[in-house]
Amino acid sequence: MELRHLRYFIAVAEELNFTRAAERLHMAQPPLSQQIQHLEAELGFQLFRRTKRTVMLTEAGQVFFEESQKILLQVDRAIQLGKQTSRGELGQLTVGFVSSAAHNVVPAILQAFRTRFPAVKLELHELTTNEQLQRLREGRIDIGFVRPPIEEDGINSEIVFREPLIVALPETHPSADRAVIELRELSAEPFILFPRSLAPGLYDPIVSLCQQAGFSPIAGQEAIQMQTIISLVAAEMGVAIVPASMQNFQRTGVVYKHLQEPSPIVSIALIWRDNPTPAVQRFLQTARDLSSLQY
Repeated sequence: MELRHLRYFIAVAEELNFTRAAERLHMAQPPLSQQIQHLEAELGFQLFRRTKRTVMLTEAGQVFFEESQKILLQVDRAIQLGKQTSRGELGQLTVGFVSSAAHNVVPAILQAFRTRFPAVKLELHELTTNEQLQRLREGRIDIGFVRPPIEEDGINSEIVFREPLIVALPETHPSADRAVIELRELSAEPFILFPRSLAPGLYDPIVSLCQQAGFSPIAGQEAIQMQTIISLVAAEMGVAIVPASMQNFQRTGVVYKHLQEPSPIVSIALIWRDNPTPAVQRFLQTARDLSSLQY
C-alpha cells in the first residue's frame, strides 16, 4: 500500500462518486476504480457498497476512512515540519554570548530573529570567549557572540558590532563631574581589567591606549564579567576602560566619561562551525541585516 492509494480512497469516500473523485484527482475513472479494488483486495475487506446509482462506505470503510484522514494529516504535518526545518524556520539554537554583548547587539538580534522565526527555540548561555570556543568545538553551542580576533581551523567568525571605549569612574572620583577625561590623568589609579587570556581583543586595545597616553595601567583587580568590573568601580576599587555600550548598564555609584584621546574600536563577532545548519544560516542573515543598518 502506498500513500497515493489512501489519497485515492479518501477522494472517493468524500465524494461518494467515482467520476467526481477521478476529476478531482485529475485521472480517468476506470483506473481509479481499479486502484480501489486493488486496495480492497490488499486490505481483505470491502470499503464501499456500490450500486449503479450510489456509492456508500461500509462500516469497515468508515473506520478506515477516519483513520486514513489522520494518517494523511500526520504525513502532511511531517512534510511541512521537514520543509520548515530545512529552511531554518524550525528547531532549536543554542547561543553563547559574552556578558558585554548583552548590552549592545545581542538583544536586537535576538528580538529580530524571534520575530522572523518564532518556531525556532533559542537557548542562551552567558560565557567567556574561550568557553564559547570550547563548547562550539564540542557541539554544545551552535553560534556565539565573542570578542575577536578568532583564528581557529573549522570555526568561522564575522564582526557584527563595533564601538569605541570609554572610562567608568566611581561617582566620588575627583573627575566625575567633567564631561571628558584625559586618560593620562588616571595613570596613578588602579585599573580593573578583563583578563587578557579570556579576551585579548578587548585587553590589548585598552593597554595599548594607556601606553599611547604614556603609562602602563596599574592592575588593581581582574574580573571576567563586565557587570562585575562596573560593580567594582562602584565600590571604589579602581577605574576601568570599558566598551561604550556599557553605559546601558546603569549602576549606582558609577559615572561614564568619554576620552579626550581618539579611542580604538573594539568589536563583537559571531562564531560558528563549518557547514552551518539552516537555522544557524538564518541567524547569521538576521545579524547581517541588522549590522548593515548599524554601519
